[in-house]
Amino acid sequence: MAASEFQSLQGMSDIRAPEIYLWRMIEDEARKLFNCYGYEELRTPVLEKLSVFKRSIGDTTDVVQKEMYAFKDRGGRELAMCPEGTAGTIRHLAGCGEEGLNARVFYIAPMFRCERPQAGRKRQFHQVGVEATGEPNPLADAECIALQQNLLEAWGLVGSKIQISTRGARSDRQPVADGLREALQPHLNNLCEDCQRRIDENVLRVIDCKNEGCAKIVDQIPSALEFMAEESRQYLDAVIQALEKMGIEVEVNPKLVRGLDYYVHTVWEITHDALGAQNAIAGGGRYEIALGKKAVPGVGFAVGIERVITSLETCGITAEQFAPKGGIWLISLGEDALAENMKLARQLREKGNRCGMELADKSMKAQMRKANREGAEIVIIRGEDELAKGTVVVKDMEDGSQEEMNLEDVIRNA
Repeated sequence: MAASEFQSLQGMSDIRAPEIYLWRMIEDEARKLFNCYGYEELRTPVLEKLSVFKRSIGDTTDVVQKEMYAFKDRGGRELAMCPEGTAGTIRHLAGCGEEGLNARVFYIAPMFRCERPQAGRKRQFHQVGVEATGEPNPLADAECIALQQNLLEAWGLVGSKIQISTRGARSDRQPVADGLREALQPHLNNLCEDCQRRIDENVLRVIDCKNEGCAKIVDQIPSALEFMAEESRQYLDAVIQALEKMGIEVEVNPKLVRGLDYYVHTVWEITHDALGAQNAIAGGGRYEIALGKKAVPGVGFAVGIERVITSLETCGITAEQFAPKGGIWLISLGEDALAENMKLARQLREKGNRCGMELADKSMKAQMRKANREGAEIVIIRGEDELAKGTVVVKDMEDGSQEEMNLEDVIRNA
């Protein structure tokens, strides 16, 4: 069979040891920190109705137009694999009544986008995210940003930088769109083909276009903030002041608009030099998502686990540092000892010990090699003599010392 038969789909990866140890650390540290902030875990399906994303993310976004895995099932329903975590989370919370309108939840889940795989961006990727529903409040936004920075530091990523901006209130959308279109009109022919289309469909997407020519044009026009109401700019100032009180530095970047239509007021992005030129490691913002007749306001963020792992490895933090270490290895000299060690292994494991053994009758030398490979701290040796006396030989793998001990004492003290 060709080697390609055993490969995962392009843009999707198998995750196993030792890499999985770094994933576990990331997930464990996230759960501990979220508990400190009063967030509860939520697990939603990876498959949702397509309308959940169209209504929340927006029909004109790149995610909906170009990147989703969308299809019809046998019943003709339009479905999609989750391209991001917020829409499905809010779909759930919207159905929870008053409780869902003042909730704090987090998720750790796979996401799917059908785009060209590249460094740090896969077709199946994984995110850690939080959502805190509730009416707009600058202090809630500041706390969410602080939580995200705390999370990166808990993983070992220090020195990240926060860029912040605002999308303004929902009532600002039309004045902002009109103002930007008017400012861009004299430069229309010099914009890239995508941006010429975006001016009518979603003019904010022109602001964060990566085309060098478009970026130069955007530098020449007023920022979106200048077309917003004074109250919206004051809201952003209140967020920044709250962050300063907590000792968190941010940089205002008017070009930062984020790519999804549900954002209102505060948006932010966190970068880290470990990622090189494509240095965005995380982001978030305040939103208002309409599902049916109900609009759910909230604030949240998401962090891509794959990008975090790349950053950690660049900083010298590796999976091997978090691999399980130590434990006990049982060595059986003869079939009778092998049978008795099966019982002993179960007793030791029931007491919470990491315990391994060879399940075939092999030589002492072969079993000791396996104990070394597994990183065992203690080796327990049993042969015919030990079985007859009810003892075991306990060997310390670090200093090489060994002593004969009563079996019952070993079990009791394990």
